[in-house]
Amino acid sequence: MVLPAMIARSKIFTIAMTMTFLLLQGCASVSYYAQSIGGQAELFFRQTPIDKLLENEAVDVATRHKLQLALELRRFSIEQLGLPDNDSYSDYADLERRYVVWTVFATEEFSLQPEQFCFLIVGCLHYRGYFSEAAARRDQKRLEAHGYDVFIGGVAAYSTLGWFDDPVLNTMLHWSDTYFARVMFHELAHQLLYIKDDTAFNESFADAVALIGVRRWLEYRGDEQGLALFQEEIDREQQFVDLVMRYRQQLQELYESGQDEAEMRLQKQHLFARMQADYQVLKSSWGEGGYDNWFKQGLNNARLASVSTYRKYTGDMLAIYAELGDNMSLFYDIMMTYGRCRAEQRHTLLGNRRISADC
Repeated sequence: MVLPAMIARSKIFTIAMTMTFLLLQGCASVSYYAQSIGGQAELFFRQTPIDKLLENEAVDVATRHKLQLALELRRFSIEQLGLPDNDSYSDYADLERRYVVWTVFATEEFSLQPEQFCFLIVGCLHYRGYFSEAAARRDQKRLEAHGYDVFIGGVAAYSTLGWFDDPVLNTMLHWSDTYFARVMFHELAHQLLYIKDDTAFNESFADAVALIGVRRWLEYRGDEQGLALFQEEIDREQQFVDLVMRYRQQLQELYESGQDEAEMRLQKQHLFARMQADYQVLKSSWGEGGYDNWFKQGLNNARLASVSTYRKYTGDMLAIYAELGDNMSLFYDIMMTYGRCRAEQRHTLLGNRRISADC
């Protein structure tokens, strides 16, 4: 009988629509609600259990490898990292496009503080997501018409914070195994701990858990070469982030200088030109690889804000983890304690790298 399966899918669809509606931006337009509901529904309708796919001999070797890896990483995340035990990443969905969503960051012309977009349940975020690139581009034009610096980034994976079981997506399959692991651990960390209205804390926590998780996974596999390559990748990433943060500080000083807007506008462009030049010098020291795609669309405040938002407290959290003797359980306890603090207290504790059982 096919009726029970149809009923089950209908129930899942109804729940998905209801919860997606609750997760949407409270003050959004009807069109924003519609594209968000439609995008989440598409994921549900395209999902197939990975175990079932692996029984199909027609699945190509590269896809089969990534699907098997997803199941391995899921077990590891539960057993070794203490991340939520649910059915996330047990299904696969092919969306037939490069990204699942496009995020829009916006700042004022002379500010590095990203605009906030407020949602029910999840609170306020420093970006807004669209399942349609065209819709994201329309929002970009609207914001730019009001004088904002805007950055749009394609995103290959995201978390529903445990409301749904997130699937492996075709958008994730082109990554290296280590980056695939890093993103899975990152998104699962959001399910473990998420603080309303604090994007920097949430993304830094997920990033820290992901970095810890990949290192532990490579050590567990005895992959010394993989560890060395991963460390090289992280070192380069940190050099890139340091470059961004250095120029972010210089821009912040410019915007607080009290100069007239015409002069600030000119100096702003000079700083971005110098940043491009410094990046070329940095890249030449690496031999290969780099962040050319990040630079090629041009620099503005919003692009810098997207980096600082995701990395602001990662280093502080990793230092706290090391101070705790690499004890994952204690690390989670401390981060959850910070989560109960007021935002100002939480940020002070992190900035001082203070280990405390209370606020």
